[in-house]
Amino acid sequence: MVDVDVVAVKLAEIADRLERVRSCCPAQAEALAEDRDALELVSFNLILAIQAALDIASHLIADEGWPAAATLNESFVRLHEHRVISAETLAGVRPAARLRNVLAHMYSSVDPVKVHLAATVGLSELERFAGEVSSWVQERFFGEQGSEEPVSPEAEDPEDGPDQNREA
Repeated sequence: MVDVDVVAVKLAEIADRLERVRSCCPAQAEALAEDRDALELVSFNLILAIQAALDIASHLIADEGWPAAATLNESFVRLHEHRVISAETLAGVRPAARLRNVLAHMYSSVDPVKVHLAATVGLSELERFAGEVSSWVQERFFGEQGSEEPVSPEAEDPEDGPDQNREA
């Protein structure tokens, strides 16, 4: 059974890390590229926010007994298949897993412009992920349960809104 306290702690960590990214990131990508300390702080907090999202995915997958994900990206796919996140959110967070790998494993070749883009435009994707996970936990453990039937990622229209993929 999912430990909702673990999920809550990870959701709070995502919120905290995203706030740190916002507070450390200059308005212009060029300024981020020129300020090594800011680039490192933004990158580090992005890694930790994305990792917290991946930790949530791993926790839900394991505790719900769903098939294990072979890759980090697949972790998000698995959440979509089980109606935790929408197709729109899946499309938005999949690049985050790739960014986490680049930041964590190839730091010297990180493009500051891409980091800036993730730190400005991309944060809303992680916020939407956190909101949908929170809603799923609330519905699953504190309200009416929806369908247990998994959904194929290809079967849904990515134009559907975040709540279109869940049964009431």
